[in-house]
Amino acid sequence: MSRIGNQIINIPEKTEVSIDGVTVTVKGSLGELKRTFKDVVKIEKTDAGIVVNPTEKTPFAKAMWGTVVSHIKNMISGVNKKFEKSLIIEGIGFKAIVSGKKITFTVGFSHDVELEIPEDINVEVEKSNIKVLGIDKEKVGLFASKIRLVKKPEPYKGKGIRYSDEIIRRKEGKKTV
Repeated sequence: MSRIGNQIINIPEKTEVSIDGVTVTVKGSLGELKRTFKDVVKIEKTDAGIVVNPTEKTPFAKAMWGTVVSHIKNMISGVNKKFEKSLIIEGIGFKAIVSGKKITFTVGFSHDVELEIPEDINVEVEKSNIKVLGIDKEKVGLFASKIRLVKKPEPYKGKGIRYSDEIIRRKEGKKTV
């Protein structure tokens, strides 16, 4: 029995949710999100909110039950308040510049690294802090991880790009004899 799946999803004011079979469309003040789920769950809109139930008694259906509820909750909260991921650039001469729909990194390579910013994502750079904003939680997290992969933080001096809440375990390094 899924604890998350049993919860009724509340729909806030100024938010429209339409359900067509297994396709859920959520409209809010910040935009619109649409997603099609597997047909192993049944999604219904009631007076109390949105109810999700499995259609089969298979382990996959039980696993998807809570997953679908979490995805719908993320869609509803995303169209009302943007999701945000913060990253920090550490290192002498390391910087990021946003120009148009591209973000350019200077992180110690012989060349600059450019990443294309997806359409529905905003990136803000202020000194060594990068903020990735958007209404789709998955796209925000995916783009933030792509930024981090440009230059992973190394354990000796901590140089690189890391999440703001990430802790880098430092190593001691070589000792002189």
